Amino acid sequence: MEDRPLRDKKAIQQLYNDVLPALAQQVHQGLQPVLALFENFTLERLLDTRTKDPADPEKEVSIENGNVQLLGLKLRLEGFNKPGTEPFDLTKDLLFKLHYNYYGVGPDKENTWLEKNYLERWQTAETQTIASQFCDAVIDGLTERLNK
Repeated sequence: MEDRPLRDKKAIQQLYNDVLPALAQQVHQGLQPVLALFENFTLERLLDTRTKDPADPEKEVSIENGNVQLLGLKLRLEGFNKPGTEPFDLTKDLLFKLHYNYYGVGPDKENTWLEKNYLERWQTAETQTIASQFCDAVIDGLTERLNK
């Protein structure tokens, strides 16, 4: 039988403390031209501790318990302020959907850009690709909003 790492405290901490900051740095660099169009922006780590673990719905959801189902990055762009357009805000998430023995990364719960096993190292090219896809999704959202 194949010995695959499972979702646990160590795996979640590695994603939260190592992978997300590296992705955030790439996203920040990739969105520099877009950030200048807004008055304010935030890019923060996201950790869902409200979704109960289906295996044990009574157990508290936390990194310590190793049963977090969802984490990721949340981007908020506030105050698009260019003459001739009405000001607006834009929000976009990059989600890590944590399954029992692997996780998927994508723009929402339904779409997955990459699947990886826990504790499998991220290659620089993977970080750059996911960050680039996320930046493209943000730019597509901005373009769509401006075309309305």
